[in-house]
Amino acid sequence: MNASPNRAPTGTPLYVHLPFCAAKCHYCDFYSIAAEGQDVDGTVDAVLAEAERRAPREPRTVFFGGGTPSLLSIEQLRRLLDGLERITGFRGSSVETTLESNPESVDRDKAEALRELGVGRLSIGFQSLEPATLELFGRVHGVEDSFRAFEAARAGGFDEINVDLIYAAPGHDEERWAVDLPRVLALGPKHVSAYALAFEEETLFSKWLAEGKIQAQPEERELALFHQTRRVLAEHGFEAYEVSNFAPSGHECRHNLNYWANGPYVGIGPSAVSHVGGRRAGNHKALAAWRAAVRDGRSTEAWDETLAPRERLGESWWLGLRLSRGVDPAALRAVAGWREDDDPALAVAAPFLDEGLLEEAAGRVRLTAKGLPLADAISRAFLA
Repeated sequence: MNASPNRAPTGTPLYVHLPFCAAKCHYCDFYSIAAEGQDVDGTVDAVLAEAERRAPREPRTVFFGGGTPSLLSIEQLRRLLDGLERITGFRGSSVETTLESNPESVDRDKAEALRELGVGRLSIGFQSLEPATLELFGRVHGVEDSFRAFEAARAGGFDEINVDLIYAAPGHDEERWAVDLPRVLALGPKHVSAYALAFEEETLFSKWLAEGKIQAQPEERELALFHQTRRVLAEHGFEAYEVSNFAPSGHECRHNLNYWANGPYVGIGPSAVSHVGGRRAGNHKALAAWRAAVRDGRSTEAWDETLAPRERLGESWWLGLRLSRGVDPAALRAVAGWREDDDPALAVAAPFLDEGLLEEAAGRVRLTAKGLPLADAISRAFLA
C-alpha cells in the first residue's frame, strides 16, 4: 500500500462514524439516519476505502460512534474491524477501543464477537429509566431492554462498560432520579456519562420547544439534578473527571480525554471531523455525498480551517476547563504556538478568578464548585 500524504502521524487517535440508527432520536443533532433501506454493506466498504487513504497507523485509541455502530450485523462488524486491523494494526496499538451501542442491538453473541474483534469498551445508551421519557425521546427500546443489554455485554466478556444517561428531561425530578440513578449504578458500570438535556438546533426537540409542545425544566430544577448527579455518583466511588463524565480512578475514557486536551485525531466516515497539525476538517454531512467522494477518489472533506495561535489557545481553554484537573496555562501556550509576552487567555480568566468561579492551584486553573454549573458559559468566553 502506498503511503498517503494526507495520513496523520503514527499513533494518532482514530474516530469512525457509522450513521445508522434504528430510528432518529428527537433530541439528537449528530449526523444519523434510519438504517432501513440503506446500503449498510456498501457504507462499511466505503469506510474501509477511506481508511486506506487516511487512517493513521497504530492508533493510540479507537472510537466507533454514530449513529449506532452496534446495529451492524456480526458479519458486517467483522468485515469492518478485520479491515481496520489490516489497514492500521489497531489491535496491537490501541490502549482503548470503544464502540457505542443501544440496548436494542446488543445481545451476548454480538458482545462476544465484539470482544473477539478487538473492542474492549462498550458504551450503552440507556438515556432514561422512565418509559414515558424514552417514548418522548423517540427511543425504540424499553427500560428492561437496557438492563438485558448490560447483562449481555457483561456475559459476553466486557468489563469496561459505560452507561449514557440524560437528566432534566420534561417531567424529570429529584425523587425519580434518586431511584433511577442507583439502579444503574447497581449494575456495576465502570463509567457513567450523564448529561442535562439540551435543546440543540435543527432537532425535533428544539422545534417542539419553540412551538410550546414541550417545556424545558426550570433552571433551579436542572441545577438541583446536576448537584444530585454528582453527589450520588461520588457516594458510589465515581470521580467527576469532566463536567458530565464520571468514573472510578483509572477508568476514564482515554479517547475523549484527548479531545478535551485539544489533541490530534482523525475522523473517517460521513460528518466525521479530524484535527491534525492545527488544521481541522469535517467530512460531508450526507451519506451520498461522502460515499461519492470516496468512490471517485476525491477528498471527503466538506470544510476545513486552520486556527491562528490565539484561536488555538482560546479553544484549548474552552475544552480543558471542562476537566476537573483544569488547565496548565504555560502548557497550552506551548501547544497553541503562542509566543507573545502577554497571555490573552489569562485576561479572560481574571474576572472569573475574582468572582470565585475559577481558582488557581498548583500552577493550574480550574472551575470551582461555584463555577461548575456555569461551565459552558465560562468556557465559551475563551472562544471570543
